[in-house]
Amino acid sequence: HIVHDGESIVPLQVAKLLKAVCDKEEPGLVLLGKQAIDGDYNQTGQMLSAITGWPQATFASELRVADGAAQAEVVREVDGGLETVGVKLPAVVTTDLRLNEPRYATLPNIMKAKKKKVEKVKPEDLGVDLAPRVEVVRVEEPPTRKAGITVGGVDELVDKLANEAKVL
Repeated sequence: HIVHDGESIVPLQVAKLLKAVCDKEEPGLVLLGKQAIDGDYNQTGQMLSAITGWPQATFASELRVADGAAQAEVVREVDGGLETVGVKLPAVVTTDLRLNEPRYATLPNIMKAKKKKVEKVKPEDLGVDLAPRVEVVRVEEPPTRKAGITVGGVDELVDKLANEAKVL
């Protein structure tokens, strides 16, 4: 568990924290959600892959890793159907909501989990600086667009494009 002061952190900072944990624990596979619910960024998995140098597979709806395998097989939904890709391990995989059916913990397992010690570390302990690097200066609404018009035919459209809009 990584403890920080509660200020919002951006995907690159999260990716750096996860990289530090990966360096420490050496996992063979890192599973991440597709995108965060707070900023809806869809960036952390890709950034983690980039800074670790590990291959990535995104939007996984199915995942297969055989025991002792050097590669994972990932099925993902694309516009034309399903695409199956292979990635060498270690790898980063971001998941789609169809990846699995959640299972519910039994009461005995919940009690066992409560007794487990969870290591708490600070970003500084992992050598990660969480100082903000981006400042939002302002957020503005886009300018209001003019209403469109309906033209009577192709000749009128060409005339308006040529004489009024000056694009032809």
